[in-house]
Amino acid sequence: MAKEGAERAEETEQMIEKEGGKEAAEGAAAGNLRAGDAKEMRAVVLSAFGGLNKLRVSKKAMPEPQEGEMKIRVKACGLNFIDLMVRQGNIDNPPKTPLVPGFECSGIVEALGDSVKGFEIGDRVMAFVNYNAWAEVVCTPVEFVYKIPDDMSFCEAAAFPMNFVTAYMMLFEVANLREGMSVLVHSAGGGVGQAVAQLCSTIPNVTVFGTASSFKHEAIKNSVTHLFDRNADYVQEVKRISTDGVDIVLDCLCGENTGKGLSLLKPLGTYILYGSSNMVTGETKSFFSFAKSWWQVEKVNPIKLYEENKVIAGFSLLNLLFKQNRGGLIKGVMDKLLSLYNNKKIKPVVDSLWALEEVKEAMQRIHDRGNIGKLILDVEKAPTPLVS
Repeated sequence: MAKEGAERAEETEQMIEKEGGKEAAEGAAAGNLRAGDAKEMRAVVLSAFGGLNKLRVSKKAMPEPQEGEMKIRVKACGLNFIDLMVRQGNIDNPPKTPLVPGFECSGIVEALGDSVKGFEIGDRVMAFVNYNAWAEVVCTPVEFVYKIPDDMSFCEAAAFPMNFVTAYMMLFEVANLREGMSVLVHSAGGGVGQAVAQLCSTIPNVTVFGTASSFKHEAIKNSVTHLFDRNADYVQEVKRISTDGVDIVLDCLCGENTGKGLSLLKPLGTYILYGSSNMVTGETKSFFSFAKSWWQVEKVNPIKLYEENKVIAGFSLLNLLFKQNRGGLIKGVMDKLLSLYNNKKIKPVVDSLWALEEVKEAMQRIHDRGNIGKLILDVEKAPTPLVS
């Protein structure tokens, strides 16, 4: 093990020297090379909330780990729908701009802050980051960092934490999924949707109803039991197959789908809201879309829930991690998920890889709901040349 650690450390140092040399050459070519440039890095910066034109790749000072933190040389970053909402400023209490977006990444440990134990320089890791993930280097507390299995690629690792932890927490911690139950999941072709489908397959006789854009059906038809077009009347379709409805509804859409989801619940069923993508209709934040979704939400009457024996819940992984200090709970969930991965029960679905400079195009693909699985920013990838 000590020999492997030394070899990894040497490999990391070589990689750092290579990256540092590359940055220095680029700076010299621009005629602005300074003594401190070796401590700079590339990062995606959101200059202000709004459209795609608010994003750019620029140089920033490289962070250094504080006590209890780890410094990671990033290889890949995950893109999520919440990143699109952050860009628009379509979230509660958004941070001040300019900022570096992104909440998950994978890479190689480059430095350890004081009191960090259990990791070595050169370890391959994936991590949650409270913003700042879309950069060449990040620092994050050790409680949010996990070692990558030997046969998992960096791109798969960047696609793993947000999607699978969210899916696992909703299914098993909130809704108590058991044998013979039924689940309705929206956006079944997305990263979370595919994670939900895979986790449901680990429990015997679970029926999965999914909604997705029709052009995705051929690619994902084997991952769910019953698949419906996202624009169809899925309520009637579900009731035609299961007259009593379903045990669990996982809703990332909000708006009118809240009432529909509640109407489909069996007695003792659980509805979980974990997103509100219906509020995003254009490139920038729309008050009309927000108001429309809000007014379409069926106002929940506790007496009605009591009479119908139904449960309504919400789930936000980022709030659980960074505002409610449940990193220890998530660590236990990650251990279970990595065991499932090592036993080949689950595997992240990667839709496509994008260079940092292609972040606008990648975000547009998410906005268009064009992805099947997860979009990844590959930090070492060169932008694809435009074809005239």
